[in-house]
Amino acid sequence: MFSHVVIFWTKPDVADATEKLLAGAEEYLKDIPVLRHYHCGAMAGSHRDVVDQTYQVALNLVFDDQATQDVYQEHPRHLEFVEKVFKPNCGRGVVYDFAG
Repeated sequence: MFSHVVIFWTKPDVADATEKLLAGAEEYLKDIPVLRHYHCGAMAGSHRDVVDQTYQVALNLVFDDQATQDVYQEHPRHLEFVEKVFKPNCGRGVVYDFAG
């Protein structure tokens, strides 16, 4: 199994950037055939100091293996998401990939 986690910080000067990012992920990414699991959501507030609360949206994708994740990276719908949704709405994104 291979997990691909992306943390997004939206642009504060873009109205409704969080909602646009969430809607765009649903539209472009959710149904890409190589995904084993898709989960995307807004940051959940916490009373715990160890919980990072600086970002707005997180994306958690699971694939069979890293090779399948590589296929996803080149999928036309993923590339369209990057251009039409990520770039206009996000100032920063951090990726955490892990296998196991």
